[in-house]
Amino acid sequence: MTRTTVPNPSIPTENSYKLPPLILHPFADANGPGKLVESSRASLMLQGLLPSGDRDKIALDRALLDGRYQEIRMLYYVGRDLVRWIEQCMEFVKRQPELEHCGIKEQSFAAHLIQCAPPDVEAKLRKWGVIDYRAIFGRALGLNALFADIPSRDMLTDDFIRNYYRFADQIFQCKQGAATFTEIKDCGFIYEIYASGEYSRMLEREWA
Repeated sequence: MTRTTVPNPSIPTENSYKLPPLILHPFADANGPGKLVESSRASLMLQGLLPSGDRDKIALDRALLDGRYQEIRMLYYVGRDLVRWIEQCMEFVKRQPELEHCGIKEQSFAAHLIQCAPPDVEAKLRKWGVIDYRAIFGRALGLNALFADIPSRDMLTDDFIRNYYRFADQIFQCKQGAATFTEIKDCGFIYEIYASGEYSRMLEREWA
């Protein structure tokens, strides 16, 4: 269970704190989307929800695992962006004298990101087709807590790949519960989210 404190009364709630923007980079893998589609089809075939044709269980399971491994890779790289953002937020806190000793930790921003994202951030994620961002971001952070770099396929067991999302969920909860931290909901912390290309174009316009 996540251990938290109540929102720290020493945080001036009448203030507004603009955090660094969360910038998500695209995951470039030419074979990734195709493997994800094949993995979804293989999962449905293994469950008997689609006809498998002449593909046997071994071939279907291989396609399923290939797609799950691509999911791990994509989530890991999303997690790197999230970890970078959380580190930037912690640097921001250190520069605010009234926040430095309020018990705000990395877990504070992870919880804020996943549990109470600003409405405009949620709207933008939905526009991108990211509906269950809470699960995606939590698993992405969980995988980054586990791996220093993305492991190769042969470094992971089939059982881990098949059920990676269960492991990632538990690891994220374990990381959140590793420290007592201050919740920052309703404490005036705001931020924006951008795709990396979108953010670059915005900067170019400002510099022009």
